[in-house]
This record gives sequence, structure tokens and C-alpha cells, in this order.
Amino acid sequence: MHKFFNTAGACQPDIHYVVDSLPRLSGIRELIDGRHYFIIHAPRQTGKTTYLYALMHQLNQEGKYTALAVSIQAAASGQTPQEAMQIAARIIFEQAQLYLPATERFTESSPQVDLSSYLGQWARQNPKPLVLFLENVDTWPDASLLALLRSIRAGFEARPQGFPSSIALTGQRDIRDYKLRHRSTREGLGIGSPFNITSATLRFPDFTVAEVEALLSQHLQETRQLFPPEVTQEVYRLTQGQPWLTNALANQIVAEVLKNDYSQPITLAQVTQAKEELIQRRDTHLDNLLDKLREPPVKRMMTAIINGEAPSFDGLNEAISYTRDLGLIAPKPPVRFANPIYQEIIPRVLGFGFEEFFPEEVIDPQWYIKQGRLDLEALLLAFQKFYRANSEAWLEKYDFREVGRQLLLMAFLQRIINAGGRLEREM
Repeated sequence: MHKFFNTAGACQPDIHYVVDSLPRLSGIRELIDGRHYFIIHAPRQTGKTTYLYALMHQLNQEGKYTALAVSIQAAASGQTPQEAMQIAARIIFEQAQLYLPATERFTESSPQVDLSSYLGQWARQNPKPLVLFLENVDTWPDASLLALLRSIRAGFEARPQGFPSSIALTGQRDIRDYKLRHRSTREGLGIGSPFNITSATLRFPDFTVAEVEALLSQHLQETRQLFPPEVTQEVYRLTQGQPWLTNALANQIVAEVLKNDYSQPITLAQVTQAKEELIQRRDTHLDNLLDKLREPPVKRMMTAIINGEAPSFDGLNEAISYTRDLGLIAPKPPVRFANPIYQEIIPRVLGFGFEEFFPEEVIDPQWYIKQGRLDLEALLLAFQKFYRANSEAWLEKYDFREVGRQLLLMAFLQRIINAGGRLEREM
């Protein structure tokens, strides 16, 4: 079987095309050698897990540290902070059985203590300093997350002999945002804040142009089927290097559009077809993002981008930070959609109800397409007539009423071009 482009879970180099992830994040070895605790965050499916496993294997092969990468997301199900910590300890113990030699594992059959005690005992008996990469910590409920951070802080001074030498907390969000949410609470965090021990926050980057080229060139080596330079450039333009989108678009071209026929050339037309099919299918990655659109900070940013106007500036920093952490907007200013695919799919999802309920007599293309060309005047007159008669009722209870007019027009145009054509949105 040939290798393929991965769209689910961490990459496995024996079956997937994989970009060398270790050079993607600079400065991390200095943090580990300096016994620092730090944060790695990035949107979902950007390659964090693939990177952490590669780094874990490299550190263990070098022999200076005992390194373990482990997701503790399942511990979020704990009914109390104490239960969550005990579940996390068991998860780490079980992961160590898979990846570490017997001489570097906790010797008890299974930890019966909470996470802090378990890590302390393991560090004291282990022949090498411990390095832990704890994934998905931001999925924990607030009370459990705060308990986790405080227990890590309590053991911080005992490192490396009595507690892990270095710990990286990873997830979709920067957990320092927890501090923003709790600055004004009665409890407060004070000078004993568990956040005081983190030395750095690293954001895991998207692919560069060179990394997209390296990924797609592996397909040529495997199958002799070339992604031509203009196709590679278009893949990068549409995805802006978002790793899941890059793999998903390439996989859609090869596996779905071309049905794994490696003798066929890859063209720009196939990229456009694959993009449209990807948008219509709305895979898990896209659905998970779209579920966030009605959260207040995300709604605020989406409305501002679609409207083309700056929102009110009260609380704007938090709204931008949150939406950027989700990967919906570009990682650097100006504020805009993260890539052209998100720029297309988000307005289409928000206007989907409109698109489905336009009466057939309004969107029948025979009224607007004359001799294969669009009669723009007839199109706009028809929309104006429909808008005057129906917009008030349609927009009255619409969640995104502030941009309802724009989305209604885009939905109308989308229904028209479904007969053939392409709608380009500039926002």
C-alpha cells in the first residue's frame, strides 16, 4: 500500500506523508535543558501531537532524559478535581508502560495516589530527569485545571530530583487565558498564582510554503505523480499552510477526485473541485470549528470581519486572542479569516438556512443566465424585490442579524451559482 495524506490523528511515518516536525518549533530544547515549565498551544490538528511524539522519541534516544508525551484529556471526566488528578496519574502510568523501558517506569503496579504524589515518587526513583508533555490540559473543567496547575507549582521547587525537571502543558488554548477569566473573582490568584512558574508560551506554527512543497513532493517520490508548482502554490494559497487543511485538500485530490489513479496529471481545476467537495462535506475538523461560531467572542469577530467594520474595543483583546487560538482568524494582524477556505465556508454555513429556503421561482437561473452569461441587472432587481418583501421576517430572529443583509445576499448568489460558476468573497 502506498503512503497517503493523513487527516485523522497523529501522523505515523510508516503509512503517512509527514513533514519533519522537529524543526518547526524553535527554542524548546533550551527550555528543557533549563528545567523550565512552559506552554505549547495551537489550533486543533496542526501537528502538535505528531511533534511531541517525535520530540519524545528523540529525547529518549539521546539518553539524557526520560521523556513522555501523554494526553490527559480523559481525566476531564473526573467528578471532582481530586478524581481528575487520580485519573491523570493512571493515564500517565499506562502511557509509560507503552513507551518507556522498565528501568524508567514507576515501579508500582498502578498509582493509587493523586498526580502530584505520583510524579514526585516517580522523579525520586528514576535514574534520569523526567520531561513530561501533558496534552489537552485546556479541556479540563476550571476547578480541575486550577488544581492541576497548583499541584505542579507545588512540586516546581523540588525539580529535578523530586519532581519532573521540565513540563510542557499543551492544548488548543493558552491556559494563561484562565487567569484572564479569573482576575476579577473573589478568590483571586495573587502572588501564588500557578501561572508564575511558566517561563514561555510557544504557539505551534502552520506549515510554511517550503513545508507544503516538501509534503506534496513525498507523493511524487511514492507514486511518481507530480503536484505541479502552480498546484502547490494554489494549495498553499487556499490553506495558508494549515496542516489539516493541507493534508485534507491533497487527499481529496488524490483519493477522491482522481480515485488514486496515479497516472493522471494533477491540475488547478482539480484543486478547485476538491476544495468545493471539502467545503460541502464539512469533515470533523471543520464541524468542530463551525460549532464555535455562536460563542460570544467568536460571533463578535466574525461579525466584524463580514461587516468590514471594527467592533467596539471593550474586551476586544480577549475576543481576538480566543478566536485566534481556535484558528479561525489569521495568527498575525490585520484581523481576517485564517485562510480562503474558512473565508468561504463560514459565510456559507451562517447563510445555509437562507440558501435552503429561497423559493424556486426566485432562484431559477433561467431568469438570470442569458446565452451562458449572467444578467447582473436582472439578478439584482430580483434580489431587491425579494429583500423588500421578506427581509424583515427572515432577519428578525437571526443570530447574526448585524450582518444578516450581507449573508442573505451571499446565500442568494450561492443558490444562483449552484447551476454552475464560482462565488468569490472578499472580506
